[in-house]
Amino acid sequence: MIVLEQLGARIAALRREKGLTQEMLAQKMGVSPQAVSKWERGLAFPNPVWLDELADILGTSIDSLLTGRVPKNKED
Repeated sequence: MIVLEQLGARIAALRREKGLTQEMLAQKMGVSPQAVSKWERGLAFPNPVWLDELADILGTSIDSLLTGRVPKNKED
């Protein structure tokens, strides 16, 4: 089960790790900074079509982004 607040917290943490502001992430994704803010606050879910790009920008997999699970090794 995906909990929006937890997903939002992961997006925010990964964004900060990459040294990106909400505005920078929004620009890379082609969305508004308000959309990124809503994702991070758990008020909205990113469009599923964008999940691959979002995960790539944040340096993670879609599975890790959505579930918070970290693969045991790089091949997982």
